[in-house]
Amino acid sequence: MATYLIEILYIIASVLFILGLKYLSGPTTAKRGMFLAQIAMLLAIVGTLLQREVVSFTWIIAGIVIGSAIGAVLATKIQMTAMPQMVALLNGFGGIASAFVGGAEYLRTMPEINAAGMLTIGLTVLIGAVTLTGSVIAFAKLQELMRGAPVVFPGQNALNAVLGVASLGLLVYLIVSPGSLPAFIALSILAAALGVLVVLPIGGADMPVVISLLNSYSGIAAAASGFVLHNDVLIISGALVGSSGIILSNLMCKAMNRSLTNVLFGAFGQVQAPAPAAPGAQGAPAEKPKVWSGSPKEAAEAFKAAKQVIMVPGYGMAVAQAQHAVRELANLLEREGKTVKYAIHPVAGRMPGHMNVLLAEANVPYDQLIDMDDINPEFPQTQVSLVLGANDVVNPAAKTDPSSPIYGMPILDVENSETVIVIKRSMNPGFAGIDNALFYRPNTMMVFGDAKGTVEKITAALKELVAA
Repeated sequence: MATYLIEILYIIASVLFILGLKYLSGPTTAKRGMFLAQIAMLLAIVGTLLQREVVSFTWIIAGIVIGSAIGAVLATKIQMTAMPQMVALLNGFGGIASAFVGGAEYLRTMPEINAAGMLTIGLTVLIGAVTLTGSVIAFAKLQELMRGAPVVFPGQNALNAVLGVASLGLLVYLIVSPGSLPAFIALSILAAALGVLVVLPIGGADMPVVISLLNSYSGIAAAASGFVLHNDVLIISGALVGSSGIILSNLMCKAMNRSLTNVLFGAFGQVQAPAPAAPGAQGAPAEKPKVWSGSPKEAAEAFKAAKQVIMVPGYGMAVAQAQHAVRELANLLEREGKTVKYAIHPVAGRMPGHMNVLLAEANVPYDQLIDMDDINPEFPQTQVSLVLGANDVVNPAAKTDPSSPIYGMPILDVENSETVIVIKRSMNPGFAGIDNALFYRPNTMMVFGDAKGTVEKITAALKELVAA
């Protein structure tokens, strides 16, 4: 009876996982999708706990209590700006859980394990270890515990290839000789090293793609562990996560006009130190043009005269938690009869959908969030574009400078607006470490300061102008 009940619970959970993923694809149905996925996970856990192999619930309950407490604390304490590194860390947890499942099953069944069993165990450990260490490096970069720019050294790709081939060779050896514990340990170590070395040369604007890719890896590792445990719902849910992560990674690569191979091995954003040159000598760097530095009051005057305004959010808005201040400014503009829209670049921020989540937090209507391809034709008819902490996704060098590492990447064409107002703390380059020619254009007004405080000052100045 219990077996039939478990199978029924797994079937219902699998259907709900699929429906949940379907509903998560749209903003209006996302909440329903999350609810269905939560119900599916609950049913999957209940079904698993009904397994006859469970002889003691002591450690399971202890794990649930401790894990739930940690998760609750993290969910309430974590800042929205830290969500990318939080997701990276959670991907790593998924990887290490799968690797532990593979390791425990190997120790339990070797050396009698058959070839098919060894293949699934080996893949679980291999992918799980790569996901774990790769996620830790991604977390360290995003948390600024280490340099966020690509870390490269001569022969890096060749070393990665050697480690990859050696790992696969050890996996084949274990299939033939499953009783070799040293080979299994070596496979785990090589996979862990490979995860570190694969993520080290990735940085800058590629980090959202890396997070999506690691999320896919964690799903694939979970699916592989499902084969190890003969658990159908784990296979299905892991496959859904793995495939959706791959699809999202591919879409983001297309949005950047780059291939996944180039993301993994291109070391995008690597800063090349120029050779020093004597002042006035040939090759010496040219003096940069001056920027138009304006005040919040001058920005407010531009807004007052505008008919259409486009907000361009970036990571700087997230850091300053300025989304509510932006919404207040937008409300004031709309009350004055202006049209307000929000331009969303596919890789804005440091996580897929980062800007959408932030703006939803401030109750910005989702129909005002316009994707890059749809908003770009509107910039020439826009009087003011407000860039809030965005850098690489509005850099015209992507279209005009073949030597730029972002050349060819589609960007938001904010420079076509009548006036571009950029709120930024300083002229320092963004996360990718690339200078932005937009800031030196004659129609660009730089308003230096914290995004939240500056937007509030602009709103206050605009209220005075309106009341006058």
